[in-house]
Amino acid sequence: MSDWPEGRNGGPDERYGRGSGSPQPEGARAMPHVRRRPTPPQSPPRIPPQQGQGYDGYGETPGYDSGYNTGQVYGGGQGGGQHGGGGGRGGDSGYVQTRPAPNWGRRIKVGALTLVVVVLAVSVGTYFWADGKLKREVDLSKVIDRPSEGDGTNYLVVGSDSREGMTAEDKKKLHTGSAEGKRTDSMMILHDGSNGPTLISLPRDSNVEIPSFKGSESGKTFAGTGRQVKLNAAYAEDGPELLVRTVEFNTGLHIDHYVEIGFGGFANIVDAIGGVEMDIPKAFKDKKSGADFQAGKQTLNGEQSLAFVRTRYAFAGSDLDRTKNQQKFLAALASQTATPSTILNPFRLYPTMGAGLDTLVVDKDMSLWSLGNMFFAMKGVTGGEGTSMNIPLSGQSVNGNLVWDKDKVKQLVEQLKNDEKVTVKGS
Repeated sequence: MSDWPEGRNGGPDERYGRGSGSPQPEGARAMPHVRRRPTPPQSPPRIPPQQGQGYDGYGETPGYDSGYNTGQVYGGGQGGGQHGGGGGRGGDSGYVQTRPAPNWGRRIKVGALTLVVVVLAVSVGTYFWADGKLKREVDLSKVIDRPSEGDGTNYLVVGSDSREGMTAEDKKKLHTGSAEGKRTDSMMILHDGSNGPTLISLPRDSNVEIPSFKGSESGKTFAGTGRQVKLNAAYAEDGPELLVRTVEFNTGLHIDHYVEIGFGGFANIVDAIGGVEMDIPKAFKDKKSGADFQAGKQTLNGEQSLAFVRTRYAFAGSDLDRTKNQQKFLAALASQTATPSTILNPFRLYPTMGAGLDTLVVDKDMSLWSLGNMFFAMKGVTGGEGTSMNIPLSGQSVNGNLVWDKDKVKQLVEQLKNDEKVTVKGS
């Protein structure tokens, strides 16, 4: 049986797993795509296949694991194969995979880009939210016979006694009374230019002439008759448009933007930022405004702040002393609001903006950018090259109104128009 069967073309070396007459097992088949791992020295001796059981997958050799029936591809043995760790007895797993080091440069770039996108999205959203809350109700195109524009930007900043949105309890708490309609409680010109901001208070009792004007509602032109009235009467007669017309006529200064805030909005802004710190040089009380202050540094809440800027009867200079307190307070309010602790803290920024924008009335051409510039100009009034003053006065009229010093006012206006350093002294 050891002879090669007749009819075979190959020799004994060409036998492939079909049994043999030899008492020794035949060699393994050639497997061109699978490398056999070397047999470890400690492996038990191979046991010849039983009759009919070859190495072609039809049977298994007891005690011998050929590796062919499982479909498993082995790596190196105990000493490691082509890819590292071994797959035999006592060896490691067939392959060792090494996790690549994290690419920190790429992660930082992706994180920074994500942060920029988030900041831009929040900024754009905040802009449109705030822009939508602005009440652009004043149409300066209705103002006739306007002075020529100069350098810099001029804002007419008005504090009104509007009680809009206030409850009966609010009115009682803030000592505002319940008068119908609204009047101006304070008026200021803020000039923002290259030589620093200048804030000029216009006393409400200033004696001015009502010029010809076009009615804001009727559109009808009313001819000037030379009427002499208090400045706040212009607002009471036909609102912001006539007030702007009267200020421009009596000063010769072009007003670029109009900004007005009522009692309630003013108090809410102060409360939203947690109060405003003021240094009050002398104690004073006033029943009408509800003021009751001791001398020294103290933090005023919304109710106290409103009382502080409205008090006039407790001072010898009456309205003139009040305007000085108003300037001092507004500068402190702007300075303490425009801080990183407010701007970068959404829990303070949004309530502050919401409190102010809810009651803020501006002209139709006012943008958030212009409003922001006004705010920071107000902050700079008491620092650096900023200047605050009352409009120059020459005395009182026969009806008790305050008369402006025409020569000094003319010089002041020329300096503002040319954006020059203000050298004129106020009252």
